[in-house]
Amino acid sequence: MTNLLNNICIRVFKVCNWKSSFGVCFLIIVFGCSSPKTKHLYNVLDYGAIGDSQTLNTSNIQAAIDACSNNGGGTVYFPSGTYLSGTIQLKDNIHLYLDAGTTILASKEHKDFPRQKQPRYRSQKDSGGWFSLIYGVGLTNISITGQGTIDGNGVEQKPRLGLLGNDRDGRPRNLLFISCKKIKIEGITMRNSGIWNQHYLNCEDVFVNNINVYNHSNRNNDAIDIDGCRRVTISNSIFDSDDDGITLKSTGTAPTEDVAITNCVISSYCNAIKAGTESTGGFKNIAISNCIIKPSRSKTPPIFDGVPKRGITGISLEIVDGGTMESIAINNITIEGTQCPLYIRLGNRGRKHSNEAPEPQMGVMKNITISNLIAYETGNFSNSITSIPGSYIENVSLHNIQIFNKGGLVEKDFIIDYAQVKEEEKSYPQPTVWGNLPSSLFFVRHVKNLVVSNLTFGSENPDPRIPFVGIDVHNVSIGNFFYTGGSTSETFALLRKQSAYSIDRPMNWEGKYWLDIK
Repeated sequence: MTNLLNNICIRVFKVCNWKSSFGVCFLIIVFGCSSPKTKHLYNVLDYGAIGDSQTLNTSNIQAAIDACSNNGGGTVYFPSGTYLSGTIQLKDNIHLYLDAGTTILASKEHKDFPRQKQPRYRSQKDSGGWFSLIYGVGLTNISITGQGTIDGNGVEQKPRLGLLGNDRDGRPRNLLFISCKKIKIEGITMRNSGIWNQHYLNCEDVFVNNINVYNHSNRNNDAIDIDGCRRVTISNSIFDSDDDGITLKSTGTAPTEDVAITNCVISSYCNAIKAGTESTGGFKNIAISNCIIKPSRSKTPPIFDGVPKRGITGISLEIVDGGTMESIAINNITIEGTQCPLYIRLGNRGRKHSNEAPEPQMGVMKNITISNLIAYETGNFSNSITSIPGSYIENVSLHNIQIFNKGGLVEKDFIIDYAQVKEEEKSYPQPTVWGNLPSSLFFVRHVKNLVVSNLTFGSENPDPRIPFVGIDVHNVSIGNFFYTGGSTSETFALLRKQSAYSIDRPMNWEGKYWLDIK
């Protein structure tokens, strides 16, 4: 009831512009609402903020937040306007409400974003303190909702002298919450961050719903990063980013687990949905469903050189810095136009999350199910499921899959010999490391217990590559395949160093030699 009354008050105060004291007081009595300066509702205009896009409002906004906090918490209200600001420190029990027509716009001045004190929780991305527009550490019960916008003014966010590295050069995030609990982000638009758009690090009970993210203004423009968090839902949202889209990470010791992602549309020049690259704490109990992955609507080319405009991967699952990935369920996904729909990688880059940390041991990847996936107009990198010698990805099931690549290759366009596909144990985990693999459908290496069923595949243009290549694979079952055409290979599957396999001939496959085994 309190939340309902507060929402009614927000609308009333907006209409009255907080000035009609008789009308406002009457409504306060009738509805049981609080005035703007009581413990429930605080209008930033009453603390001197000016929404003219020119006046710096950092201290005014902070004053409203501090007053609200001192009275036990409540709503800090932003009426329509563009509020230029530097770093805003959120506090316990604070709800920021951005009304329609409201923009919080990041300053372009370094001095307006002081480096924050290094928190107790250590992350590979933190070399001594963070920079962010909206920031909070160790908070409980915080939220940002409404119909307004957070704009990071990313084109104007320049690296600072003396700070090196993509995540360590001082460009501010739009949102950064560290070791916080009970977070709600709903309804708002987020744009143009200096680096990652929103970063939730070692947080719990994170609820992100019905937001719109458009992030094409600077390097490393991820849409959202869930990093070492527990109990997270991301739903009913649209993400369009220059760098990775929905990104699950574990850049410290905390795991990312119990995460549900559903009903989202994601566009990325890099990896649309990704678990990795950093993986120290691992990933567990991740459910992704009812999502559409499609090319970005941005008219500008990617900021990173060599990145395909239609995206590198649709779904990437990666363990390369230690940690365990297990119990991953992905269902009802439509992918349009990425170079590589599925990329599953267990490597051993072994990067430490801090200088003091021990070098991580080889990671583990197991128990992954992907079902009801359609990928069309995809590039020719090929889908891949790969580990490194001496380690195996285990228990992968793929069901009800349709994949149609572009094809149109000649021999000079791809790696012809499977033995020439380097292990790349220490390389950055991304299919660009290999380019076009010797398979048109799946390249599988160092995998145990793989089941593929009900798969329809084909190439839009002639493709001379073998559809399925499996190296060092054990307990493999591939059945109920339907081939729609396009391949010019006489061999459907090539297996080397295999054991315990069952591979059916695809329906409509006319090649003379459908299986090549040694």
